[in-house]
Amino acid sequence: MRDMHDVRLMVVAGLVCAVGIYASFAIGNHAARANGSARSRWGVVSTVASASTAWATHFIVLLAFKPGMPAAFEPVLTAISLTCAIFGLGAGVLISIRVRQRWQLFGAGLLVGVGVTGLHYIGQAAYLVQGTVVWNLTLVLPSVIASLPLSGLAMVAVGSRDRRIRATAAPLLFVSIAVLHFCGMAAMTLHFDAAKRFPDNAVSPQAITPVVAGVSLALIVLAIFGWRFDLTAKANLRHDRRRLRELADVALEGLLICHNDIVITANNSIELLSGHVPGTLSGSFVSSLLPGLDISSLPEREEREMDLIGADGLEVPVRVLRREVALGHKIQTVIAVRDQRERLKTEAKMRLLAFTDPLTGLANRTRFFDLLAIHTASRRDRDKIGAVLMIDLDRFKEVNDTLGHAAGDIVLRMVADRLQSTMRMDDALARLGGDEFAVLQTAVEAADAATALAARIVKIIAASPFMLDGQPIHLGASIGIAMAPDDGDDPAELMRNVDLALYAAKADGRGLYRRYDPSLDEKTRQRRAIEAGLRLALAEGQMELHYQPLVDSKTGCITSAEALVRWNHPVRGLVPPLDFIGIAEETGLIVPLGEWVLNTACAEAATWPGEMRVAVNLSPAQFRERSLVPVIVAALNSSGLAPGRLELEITEGVLLSDETGTLATLNELRSLGVHVSMDDFGTGYSSLSYLRKFPFDKIKIDQSFVRQLPHDAESAAIVRAIITMAKCLGMSTTVEGVETSEQFDFSVAEGCDTIQGYLISRPLDCVHLASFITKTCKAPHTSVTA
Repeated sequence: MRDMHDVRLMVVAGLVCAVGIYASFAIGNHAARANGSARSRWGVVSTVASASTAWATHFIVLLAFKPGMPAAFEPVLTAISLTCAIFGLGAGVLISIRVRQRWQLFGAGLLVGVGVTGLHYIGQAAYLVQGTVVWNLTLVLPSVIASLPLSGLAMVAVGSRDRRIRATAAPLLFVSIAVLHFCGMAAMTLHFDAAKRFPDNAVSPQAITPVVAGVSLALIVLAIFGWRFDLTAKANLRHDRRRLRELADVALEGLLICHNDIVITANNSIELLSGHVPGTLSGSFVSSLLPGLDISSLPEREEREMDLIGADGLEVPVRVLRREVALGHKIQTVIAVRDQRERLKTEAKMRLLAFTDPLTGLANRTRFFDLLAIHTASRRDRDKIGAVLMIDLDRFKEVNDTLGHAAGDIVLRMVADRLQSTMRMDDALARLGGDEFAVLQTAVEAADAATALAARIVKIIAASPFMLDGQPIHLGASIGIAMAPDDGDDPAELMRNVDLALYAAKADGRGLYRRYDPSLDEKTRQRRAIEAGLRLALAEGQMELHYQPLVDSKTGCITSAEALVRWNHPVRGLVPPLDFIGIAEETGLIVPLGEWVLNTACAEAATWPGEMRVAVNLSPAQFRERSLVPVIVAALNSSGLAPGRLELEITEGVLLSDETGTLATLNELRSLGVHVSMDDFGTGYSSLSYLRKFPFDKIKIDQSFVRQLPHDAESAAIVRAIITMAKCLGMSTTVEGVETSEQFDFSVAEGCDTIQGYLISRPLDCVHLASFITKTCKAPHTSVTA
């Protein structure tokens, strides 16, 4: 291949190919920018230029080929090769300037490739030598298979908006033509035959050279024209962009360029907005499109709202703006028109959202209070009786804590649907926030109607579980009721009293409804007194710790003790935790209280003998504090207690709010050497998955499984399974709530590590705990009693 070609002519062929491709693409782009018959004319010129480029390149390369024997060209096949190129390239070019989709451009490129392929191989068939030609199809077929996609990609690149991609079009087509030639030439094997004679009409290479040279010169001229077209197009583009920048000062959807009341031109947006056929607005009257608009009286840059009359006669709400701009050295009036339909829909939606709960679609707190205000005002005028019911879901917090807030949202929507089914036509149901709902009953005859509705709600919520991904969710409802005017004559008073009634229903055991009673005010006062007293107790040191021992099931010795907080009130004496822990959690006091418990427990445990541990419960609120680990480190450092003697107990509810953050905190605690236990195991929804995800040292089996041991077979099986599973996972176990010798013996027999309960001991203060430890470790474990 290298020795049989004239390198100088090969360079000329490459230059002609590059110049011709540039000229073809430049003229093709000019055709794409033209309109009407001008587009067709320039499309034909681009086609001829493309075909001539391929033809001239092909024959220059053939002239550069030195077969070592006489050669000539068959004129008919030579003409056919040029015709094939014209039709193939013409079809591809004409399609490419009319389409924009990539697959359509790729198809046009394939047609161009077919034309070039036909030109090449028919042209090679027209190349005659004094001998025979043998073709190697293993080179012919790959040349075609490789060349056609390159031609398709070249046309795709031509249609790209990215200038860098467009720049690859010419090189791709150049490579496509080169692949065809060199593979085709390499596929030929020539054998000299002295007896071979050329046809009488054969044309010698010397005769065809002037023709090829003329075509090449013409391509150079076309390239110059193409360069000029490019310069002109870029100048026009700069002009158009400058014009668009002037129009962008009033950048609204629709633009009408007017002279007095006559529309000179309009953009596509106003045509789409009005529904008119493109081009038909020119020459029409502005007043027919925008009735009532007096252009001369419309101040410049002042927006005005009005209706646009569409082609279908329908009115479209719009906002218009007028400005005078210079276009083509003339001052024109530009009317900018903005479609207001979406804005009006958005405003309507915003008004709806302002009074609607987005989760359930019910009325929200704002809407409910408005309705309540309207009702109480009208009741004064017409002496109407009404009722307010406040509904709070029981056990819903467990759903959020164990299944996550997304699952909680689904359950809330289910609850809303059930509540809707109990309402009368005149009842107003609202979601006030969280798991709290409210109902406003108007024009009821007596309080019995409100209590009947409350009874229906309690029943329907508890009647059947809410199914979530095949898992039953059991909820209840507590309801407070306040009647107007008996229990309040204004919205604020009614809401305060119904909230007190709800609190009473929850305090009485949940799953109940209670009507407001003046005595509830006293209970509220007592609750507030407990909150205030609790704050004072923390400040004045009224809190103290008692410890419930845990006994080793094998040795009978006390190995650890759980710290339990007590409030030593100066008047009431020891206040049970049930009276103040719930209030501490609701008010946030549980965090400072928990910190005090941690510091005190570490300090007192540091005085205990041996390696005896102290167990401290962490509340969910305390665990979520970012300062938890530093607080624990500070407590250990100040007390001198070894980290291995501190055991932190957490419940499953702690683990669900942020699994990633929880895991990081637990790992950080473990790295300190602190032990971590899962408390109340088995009472939640996903305990087994937690044992796999989170690093625990111990499982504390909840006392609800222990109460009926060993007589209840199911409870025994559950306890036995938990102990076995813990051993397999390398965790120790504690059985809580052991109160009988039978429960103790069962736990020991099943291999539980430690036992806790009243059978061992009730909670003791620090002084009595020390003597109890001494006594217990000297006695056999079977004699341990409260």
